Amino acid sequence: MEVYRIDISAWTASFRMPNIISGIQPTLDVPPVSTILGILNAAAGKYIQHTQLEIGYYFEFEAKAVDLETIYMISSDSKNNPSNRAKSNVIQREFLADAKLYLYLKDKELVRYLSAPYYDILLGRSGDLAFTKVHAEPLELEEVTNAKKVKGQIIPFGKTLLPGLIQALPQYFSDEFPRKNLGTMPYSIIKHNVVDFNTSLTAYRDNSIGKNGVDIYFHQLDFTEYV
Repeated sequence: MEVYRIDISAWTASFRMPNIISGIQPTLDVPPVSTILGILNAAAGKYIQHTQLEIGYYFEFEAKAVDLETIYMISSDSKNNPSNRAKSNVIQREFLADAKLYLYLKDKELVRYLSAPYYDILLGRSGDLAFTKVHAEPLELEEVTNAKKVKGQIIPFGKTLLPGLIQALPQYFSDEFPRKNLGTMPYSIIKHNVVDFNTSLTAYRDNSIGKNGVDIYFHQLDFTEYV
């Protein structure tokens, strides 16, 4: 498979687990698909209604830690309109250090957006500013059946039995207000430093990343039904 690879790196990254709104704020070990599509929107400077999109990615980091963060909780009225009253609070938030995201795309237009992003690229929150490097020449990835090096990725649950945290995550968000979750489904979240294991997946190997290469799973995304 011929694809373009974009290397995205950041000193810090954080991907909040859904439905946890109090206490410590843990981070996912791999960004969800919705975060990757948000990066594409930021690079394009507009909301993209993806149809028949093939996209793969691999994510790794050096360490995980916890920091203290001040948040401001804004009150609202009975109609859910925000007021000018806010209350501060201090919470513990997990973050990932020295993060690297390798993004694989076939669409040259999306690659062009990432070559000169319209908005800042972030790996999570507004403080997680990232740097991008687009490889000018396409890569040829070898197709691998029964892939054994699937790691640093999220895989739709049910494709095969995988050793990872199972979490329901949206694939995308609508561009209306309030935003709506699109395509929510369960995923297996597989950390980058797991040992090789057998799967029934078909993937594409990039031998230039990881210690001995990584098998990249490509997501097939189409949001036509939500238009």
